Amino acid sequence: MTIRVGIAGYGNLGRGVESAIGQNEDMKLVGVFTRRNPEDVQLLNSDVPVHKMDDIEQFTDKIDVLILCGGSKNDLPEQGPALSAMFNTIDSFDTHANIPDYYEAVNASAKPNGKTAIISVGWDPGLFSLNRLYGEAILPQGATYTFWGKGLSQGHSDAVRRVPGVKGGVQYTIPNPEAVDRVRSGSLPELTTREKHTRECYVVLEEGAVATEVEQAIVTMPNYFTDYDTTVNFITEEELKRDHAAMPHGGFVIRSGETGEGNPQVIEYSLKLGSNPEFTSSVLVAYARAAYRLNKQGEIGAKTVFDIAPGLLSPKSGAALRKEML
Repeated sequence: MTIRVGIAGYGNLGRGVESAIGQNEDMKLVGVFTRRNPEDVQLLNSDVPVHKMDDIEQFTDKIDVLILCGGSKNDLPEQGPALSAMFNTIDSFDTHANIPDYYEAVNASAKPNGKTAIISVGWDPGLFSLNRLYGEAILPQGATYTFWGKGLSQGHSDAVRRVPGVKGGVQYTIPNPEAVDRVRSGSLPELTTREKHTRECYVVLEEGAVATEVEQAIVTMPNYFTDYDTTVNFITEEELKRDHAAMPHGGFVIRSGETGEGNPQVIEYSLKLGSNPEFTSSVLVAYARAAYRLNKQGEIGAKTVFDIAPGLLSPKSGAALRKEML
């Protein structure tokens, strides 16, 4: 059976989801929902209809899984609970400190309505979360370290762009090379958040905006910048388009520990991404398959990647997986 997928929001992530669905033969994109004028939204596939977000309630029987492609700062806290009452949903909510509260809000909406909602899907949170769990379970004596970048962060860039006075902007997360080397040595260093990464912003100001006020609003933003050494660079709109249009990212999770009589063991998982939104979108689409299957099995309510068996992500049968991959 073909899984009918809808997209809520059509920015970089929404475009990536459309592209990823095209690579999965068991899925079909049946509609895109936007707060913009639908006539102004150009999809990769012009045969797919674009609808107003306000009309989404009319499509509850036409969509098996709805992938939410809004931002974590302003969009998903409202859209996640609202839309998971009507659809099976997938989202990439990535404000780590707020995930427990977000989970409860979505669960309270999805479960009474018989829907399955997998939250905080992507590579971090998401794939990196799984690797942190694996590392700590396998090496209980040790420490886990996560490094991101160098790369452009979608969530942090979105947060920068929502600061009053900002016309456009991006944010790069940069690992501290010295901190990385200390971790890989197996010495189990104790590193503060500020020691592990720096953040670098490139911002285009709105006409009349005061640079010092914008800079202060960014560097003091809770959950995003206040715990890091953050540099804000003010550039022109032309420089932003020319030098910062690509969206590379990546990072690594390292678990360093000991087994037996003090034998050192290090687990490292890494990603090097040419396009952060396209990769994140590909993860969302794989988990959409899992949400569809779980709902058919009666597994309802909010879920995270910790609750999803890996086999549910693959279009292959259990027998094929055991034969080809185990």
